[in-house]
Amino acid sequence: MVKRPVAGKVLPSPGKTVTETRRILRKLGAQHPNADTELNFTTPYELLVATILSAQCTDERVNQVTPALFRRYPDARALARASTDELEPQIQSTGFFRAKSRSLTGMAAAVVEEHGGEVPKTMEELVTLPGVGRKTANVVLGHALGIPGLPVDRHVLRVANRIGIARSEDPEVVEQQLGAAMPPAEWTKTSDTLILHGRRICKPKPLCDRCAVRAECDYYRALGPKIQKTAKPQLPRRAPQSRGDSGSVADERRAPQARRHSREGGAPRKRK
Repeated sequence: MVKRPVAGKVLPSPGKTVTETRRILRKLGAQHPNADTELNFTTPYELLVATILSAQCTDERVNQVTPALFRRYPDARALARASTDELEPQIQSTGFFRAKSRSLTGMAAAVVEEHGGEVPKTMEELVTLPGVGRKTANVVLGHALGIPGLPVDRHVLRVANRIGIARSEDPEVVEQQLGAAMPPAEWTKTSDTLILHGRRICKPKPLCDRCAVRAECDYYRALGPKIQKTAKPQLPRRAPQSRGDSGSVADERRAPQARRHSREGGAPRKRK
């Protein structure tokens, strides 16, 4: 993938220089080492299926569903023969299962008919598949095909704009801004790191006191004093319980309703 102008749009300049952006990403990378997708997969086909299922769903839930799904449909040819009525009960727990079943069967049929059963290896071809947008395509390119890709989800949008390394609410514009600042070999890692930071630290209600780059963050510079003034005093913690520490990935997954998220970053756990 190369930097391309967005048709009909005037791209704003990000708030940070290339040097500043790379320094910030190095610090975030040190805070979140080994950031990677948490979706379990062994082939590009499996990651494509898992990423489609991960829309509005946690990776944890998807990983509970896909082992049986991959045993029953080990490749695109097998999945293309499935009906939506057959598929829906198997993926119901991931949410939006009717739309996802249509996307999965449509994607598989297109892969078989147009690409000989092999997942295509270009952005242009991937985004023509049913249920596949730029974010999903970038996930597959970067994680399964070894081709530079920079997925931009809501976490990347929030974190990049708050820090000032991007300036836009358009995912494609943010993808271009970050892609222009970072070497292509680091695009996927950049996305994974920003996603993990958004889930653990820079949440909608951020934990700025735990952020490694708060001194360089536009959001903290503007609101830091106010955040500190309104912050509630920390009470002594009780003995550890079964749930995770505040700010951890486990913390976000306590409530059932909190499971409806898009793709997340984290330490790699590939399917054996």
